[in-house]
Amino acid sequence: MLDYIIVGSGLAGIAFSEVALQNGKTILVINDASQNSSQIAGGLYNPVILKRFSEVWQAGDQLDLLYDFYGALEAKLNVKLDYKLPLLRKFHSVEEQNNWFTASDKPNLSRFLSTKLITTKFNCIDSPFNFGEVLDSGYVDTALLLEHYQKYLISIHAIQNETFDYAALEIHSDYLIYKNIKAKRIVFAEGFGMLSNPYFSNLPLDGTKGELLLIKAPNLNLDVIIKSSIFIIPLGNDLYKVGATYNWEDKTNIPTEAARNELVLELKELINCEFEILDHYAGVRPTVKDRRPLVGTHPIHQNLHVLNGLGTRGVMLAPAMANSLFNQIENNIPLDKNIDIRRIKNYLSSFYHS
Repeated sequence: MLDYIIVGSGLAGIAFSEVALQNGKTILVINDASQNSSQIAGGLYNPVILKRFSEVWQAGDQLDLLYDFYGALEAKLNVKLDYKLPLLRKFHSVEEQNNWFTASDKPNLSRFLSTKLITTKFNCIDSPFNFGEVLDSGYVDTALLLEHYQKYLISIHAIQNETFDYAALEIHSDYLIYKNIKAKRIVFAEGFGMLSNPYFSNLPLDGTKGELLLIKAPNLNLDVIIKSSIFIIPLGNDLYKVGATYNWEDKTNIPTEAARNELVLELKELINCEFEILDHYAGVRPTVKDRRPLVGTHPIHQNLHVLNGLGTRGVMLAPAMANSLFNQIENNIPLDKNIDIRRIKNYLSSFYHS
């Protein structure tokens, strides 16, 4: 009997799979590749909300886990995944500069915001008010991670590529049977696909579509991440990832002309050199209105669990949330009330309503 069936192999599914394996558990991942937000993500990790210069929730703890987690995966998969790069926030006024330095004096932000004004002049970028540098930033190559981790799962016979059939799941008090597979527990890490899951579809997942561009810009010569109204991430060989848009209405993975035009317009406001668009990506991020993940155990079926709602910060959140869920299941360590699905009163009441 397996310890875990894990449904989904995006960032959340990979993180839980890896935590389980590191703790000697047996797993089977079921994946149908219907959700691609992890595949096309910018992969950026950044501990500061740069619109208002405030700390990302539990950023320090998440970063400490992030470095160990992706470092171990690099060694395991023998592939470079984590690119630690400075992130420079372009200032648009003296007022923004002042707000930055005021924020950098706060104890919870001093680790992340440099107090040195970055006056470097970059090719093709006008910056009369200069930049502020975010420390502890970079990006993870999520597409490469997903590709190599799935190859690894294939090599240990721990993945099935198929659409999960909820009707085929038999739930018993201390085990589950899915088709011909017997397991102690199942973790649903389905991203936006959770809305089709009859056990967790009542949770308030509110997907946000994001679109990005892959461009080639030979004259840009950037070796740092630039953040203005959009971000530009250097990938090497004159390639850059540019994003991202936010659409709360469209729930498809189809790239749109409107988003492309929006990104091109903002890019032309930021850089003044020629560029070529090589690709255009779209995906639906699994976001939640209260901006906290959805983690926990089904109110009635104690062997059904959920790991979802990582939103726009999946790279940072995935290792921490996977650890929290695993420790709750295996070691009875309570989940932080901010992430526990028991905070969703309407969800709980739907099971106990007479």
